[in-house]
Amino acid sequence: MSLDFSGWEVRYDDDHHLDTNQEPQSGRIYTMYHGTRVQTARMIIQNGFQQSNDGMLGPGVYISRDKKKAQRYPLSTALNDKVVLKLKVNVGKVKKIDQDNHPMQKTWHSQGYDTAWVPPKCGMKAVPSGLEEDCVWDPKRIEVVDAEHEADATIQAELKALLKKPNNLNSAACPICKRKMNLPHQIQACWQCGKTVCPFMVKHVCR
Repeated sequence: MSLDFSGWEVRYDDDHHLDTNQEPQSGRIYTMYHGTRVQTARMIIQNGFQQSNDGMLGPGVYISRDKKKAQRYPLSTALNDKVVLKLKVNVGKVKKIDQDNHPMQKTWHSQGYDTAWVPPKCGMKAVPSGLEEDCVWDPKRIEVVDAEHEADATIQAELKALLKKPNNLNSAACPICKRKMNLPHQIQACWQCGKTVCPFMVKHVCR
């Protein structure tokens, strides 16, 4: 007896953790961190990140897989005004920038890359701490999943409550696969059975 069917089944492992000296692989999702002030953290949770106008790697959102790096920022800010946001980041296509005056230091996005990665201890003068750094061009690739405020438990509880509100951007889920979306999912009809499918569905079988 022959059985004719089409479809797929996948197993997701979204929360990838690498040592900070390991190069992030293109197309993967990683846990990263961003240090900011309390009021800015509220705005990010409610409205999402905004791309910076410029920086060492050009415009983008500056984050790190090294939590110690995020805890340093913003520089010259009192501890009671510092927040570390835990992020889920879809890095897309990654370009390594590991030297001063790299030919693609600020043009990586125009060359087709989504994220620039500065390895730890690479010797760049712009990174005197020697800690790993990433710049993500599109803020929509970043989702805030947690917030940490070491100096004030009340503020931390407030930020965590904001993250749980159904109207914040981070709670948007695909209506088909039910997974949270960093970027809009491409919903379409299955070429075989005609059912509405999302490529991020865990399983779809048509006979």
